[in-house]
Amino acid sequence: MTVANEPTRYTVTQILLHWTIAVLVVLQLVIGEDIKPAYRAFSRGTEPAAPDIFNANVHVYVGLAVLVLATWRIAIRLRHGVPAAPAEESVLQKRIAAAAHFLLYLFIFGMPITGVMAWYFGFGAMGTLHELAKPVIIIVVGLHAAAALWQHFFVKSDVFVRMLRPAGRRAR
Repeated sequence: MTVANEPTRYTVTQILLHWTIAVLVVLQLVIGEDIKPAYRAFSRGTEPAAPDIFNANVHVYVGLAVLVLATWRIAIRLRHGVPAAPAEESVLQKRIAAAAHFLLYLFIFGMPITGVMAWYFGFGAMGTLHELAKPVIIIVVGLHAAAALWQHFFVKSDVFVRMLRPAGRRAR
């Protein structure tokens, strides 16, 4: 049973934010190591090379973009809501999905925040935490993608499709 104001699909904005954040997170995972030479140079009190500063700036600004977009996404989620889990899912599956989404949000907020604290405020422990979280976010993102594909191809639910087709659009 759906609540009157519980949407059955995501909005165009929610979908665009989801995929934009996904692309930016993957980009960060690919280019994340590029910040290390500049960070080491600053830590030693030396001037980083221009390409190292450029790479560091790209990483920092993309991380800040993830944080801003994630904040916008949460605001829309709180205002608009999200579709309910498929009715045929077991309670265990719903709890696993909720835990996975909690972890994803924890990382899309936690990674930029720990990165900012390390880069701008010199909190080395936050930089260590930021770096240690990288393999964990890779696993969480991979499991999220695998679960969406599993839902689509094996369970045959609309979980994946509703993150592609916004509210108001009919299936063809």
